[in-house]
Amino acid sequence: MQCIPLFYYMKKITIINGPNLNLLGTRETAIYGDMDWDTYYKSLQEEFNGKVQLNSFQSNSEGELVNALQKFGKECDGIVLNPGGFTHTSVAIADAVKAIQADVICVHISLVHKREKERKNDLIQAYANGYLSGLGMDGYKLAVECLL
Repeated sequence: MQCIPLFYYMKKITIINGPNLNLLGTRETAIYGDMDWDTYYKSLQEEFNGKVQLNSFQSNSEGELVNALQKFGKECDGIVLNPGGFTHTSVAIADAVKAIQADVICVHISLVHKREKERKNDLIQAYANGYLSGLGMDGYKLAVECLL
């Protein structure tokens, strides 16, 4: 039997993925890699087992992402956010990140600032507690470690 000290508290972290990230593993594999999200997420859960309670949420809808940020911003200690294409267009998501209590680390699988011109504008980065870009799927793992 393992004794857990009274001061022990397992952090809750939610990973929120935006549009088209449900296509990981099949979409532009030269940029995003060939691993699907479910496989990668299972490996994260195994790696952080006993250290953090991980949750995952994905939506292609801007409003659903705002709702998720507001909800998990109250329930979790930290959020790993990959807003996908909404990074460059969504004042609503930026406002949600600014409004919540939870720490937010933004993650981008590709190095967005070296891509198309329209991807250089980031509306969300200024309100996040951290930012990782261009590290592939490992960016998620590093973001979780930062939040711990």
